[in-house]
Amino acid sequence: MAHRILILGAGGREHALAWKLSRSDLVERIYVAPGNGGTARETKTTNVALPEGDFQAAVQFALAEKITLVLPGPEQPLVDGVETYFRKVGIPVFGPTALAARMEGSKVFAKQFMERHSIPTAAFRSFSASEYAQAVEYVKTCGFKVVLKASGLAGGKGVLIPETTEEAISGLQEIMVDNVFGAAGSEVVIEELLSGPEISVLAFSDGYTVTPLPAAQDHKRIGEGDTGLNTGGMGAYAPAPIATPEIMQRVMKETLQRTITGMRREGFPFVGMLFTGFMLTPNGPKVLEYNVRFGDPETEALMLLLSDDTDLASILLACVDRRLDAVQIDVRAGSAVSVILASQGYPGSYTKGHRIVVDELPPNVVAFHAGTKLSGEDTVTSGGRCWLSPLSFEGKTFRRDIGRRALHPEPVTTESLTYAGAGVSVDAGNSLVERIKPFVRATRRSGTDAEIGGFGGAFDLKATGYKDPVLVSGTDGVGTKLKVALDCGIHDYVGIDLVAMSVNDLIVQGAEPLFFLDYFACSKLNVDTAASVVKGIAEGCKLSGCALIGGETAEMPGMYQGDEYDLAGFSVGAVERNLILPQPNIKPGDVLLGLPSSGAHSNGFSLIRKIVAVSGLTYDSPCPWSPSQNLGRALLEPTKIYIKDLLPAVHAGLIKGMANITGGGFTENVPRMLPKGLGCFIDASSWHYPPLFQFLRKHGNVAPLEMARTFNNGIGMVLAVDRAVLEQVRESIPGDVYEIGEVTAQVGVEMRNLEAWMS
Repeated sequence: MAHRILILGAGGREHALAWKLSRSDLVERIYVAPGNGGTARETKTTNVALPEGDFQAAVQFALAEKITLVLPGPEQPLVDGVETYFRKVGIPVFGPTALAARMEGSKVFAKQFMERHSIPTAAFRSFSASEYAQAVEYVKTCGFKVVLKASGLAGGKGVLIPETTEEAISGLQEIMVDNVFGAAGSEVVIEELLSGPEISVLAFSDGYTVTPLPAAQDHKRIGEGDTGLNTGGMGAYAPAPIATPEIMQRVMKETLQRTITGMRREGFPFVGMLFTGFMLTPNGPKVLEYNVRFGDPETEALMLLLSDDTDLASILLACVDRRLDAVQIDVRAGSAVSVILASQGYPGSYTKGHRIVVDELPPNVVAFHAGTKLSGEDTVTSGGRCWLSPLSFEGKTFRRDIGRRALHPEPVTTESLTYAGAGVSVDAGNSLVERIKPFVRATRRSGTDAEIGGFGGAFDLKATGYKDPVLVSGTDGVGTKLKVALDCGIHDYVGIDLVAMSVNDLIVQGAEPLFFLDYFACSKLNVDTAASVVKGIAEGCKLSGCALIGGETAEMPGMYQGDEYDLAGFSVGAVERNLILPQPNIKPGDVLLGLPSSGAHSNGFSLIRKIVAVSGLTYDSPCPWSPSQNLGRALLEPTKIYIKDLLPAVHAGLIKGMANITGGGFTENVPRMLPKGLGCFIDASSWHYPPLFQFLRKHGNVAPLEMARTFNNGIGMVLAVDRAVLEQVRESIPGDVYEIGEVTAQVGVEMRNLEAWMS
């Protein structure tokens, strides 16, 4: 298919993109709105005059000219939602939605996103314009030199770097009170001043895959040796030698992939060019800012670095089609440098209309235009930044030291190794302890004060009143249900699961849970996530009547990836010696009773996740059997805790045996309570078969017998009781109690009427 592309913008970036796209066999025509004197002369390229900011007019033009791809250059159209206008008429845009463009449009939003996803960046606080006094107090007390950033778009000029506290307060006055940056300063970010060399990393993304180009270094100041006023950029070069393979690996792992994954999980996947500025600090690369488009002047250098057989059009189309992983992106050997020719007086006031003369260019040199326009047959200056050395015009200004840093790189200070530098935060651990203390205190019971923060937990068994107790312990985890929790961003329910999996194994032995300890392991401690998990653990302890008396939180960088974590739990209970289950008197003819489950509990999720993957649904899809919630939330329904329902019958001696239906389903778990030589039958038609399991069986094409030996299928606990006390047992247990089978003299579990699950 021959593609017709509309580029929005007028700078050197847009000229460089048009130049590279014009070399693609996939491209028939390129329109640049409004373009410049250089884009007007490229093959396949035509400048068009469209009203700036009038997206409806741009859409009408695109429809009339059969445009198949739109490529916005500057950030403003993306922040203003240009992507939505074209998407509504079926024209793809290489660029993010307005929601995703907030990563550049709001520095407050971007910093909070980085905090949520543990992306390395400077310490910060944000303040609204009405919080001027609080902002002043913060710069006085934060304990570090600060950078002040207007949150909104300010044309690259919304950043102040004060030398003193007094200058910082004056800067806050300018941004928050005097409104020197207009609406962009309605919120301000105050962040720690980082030190080290800077790099820019531009990366293609389709919302899933992210592929970076070589790191570049921009030169912002007007004068050589990085002196004078800040500009929009006086040049750039790539690749930057200081961005070693090790640094780029960290950039990819710690920032780019976390950013793209985090944006997708939060509901605004990023499609386009993610341009991230980094400071290479002694503690590794940290994000200075996000941009959501091609950089300028970095793009001019990077387009020259793309190999001749790397088709830019195919990359852009792969991104909008969500198949970037199918495209090869190759970079030629060597370096590329872009040097800006600026009008005299830039970045202040300057005259326009000077005629530009282009001499014959040396090999491997391209003149990209910005701030130029056609005037008859001549190209004349129309802006501050114009392009390159073999060009001449009155008053041209340029730097001769672009790329100097590659020859004399600023050293990255060797990191002074600390525990925090290795990725373990003692402060975060202490913060977590303080956050969870109220949850833990709520689990107090006789025998413990339920306080944490020491080296271990103590329990006074004498205080429980047992006469001849036997201690019973259980330990378990949550399994791959954790993967669903991570994908859905819901973490408190798995805490309940963790407790349930251990204490349900105590009650089947007749034991009352007394206390519980947890183990939480991660790569980097996210206090909010960990606190949510522990809140669920405390809730599980309250539901089972046991005390949460301790735990361990382990940060282990390198053992886990990104936001991953793992859980384990350990519980101890007590039972009077004469009431230990199973009792030895279970016999053929005893009745099997079933108590309803609350869902899949915490077993079989490796299969469940595969079934969801082939079903065509996602965890965000409406739940087929409960449309008021999404599928992920339904699958995360916590494991039912049976302790309080069953303890009265256990203490009354009414139950002979119990089986917790966990991994292995009926066929593996029920035999655990039966004496050697006995078996049972279970009638699959004797209880209501929940729609969750109908969904799993149907979409996974799982045979009924396989269902019976994998899932609980709606029955989470099975009891063996003497038929003579059947009614007493029913009356002592609240809720539904199903008669589901009988103990037999035939070894094994006979599943009857499985065809009932097929309806």
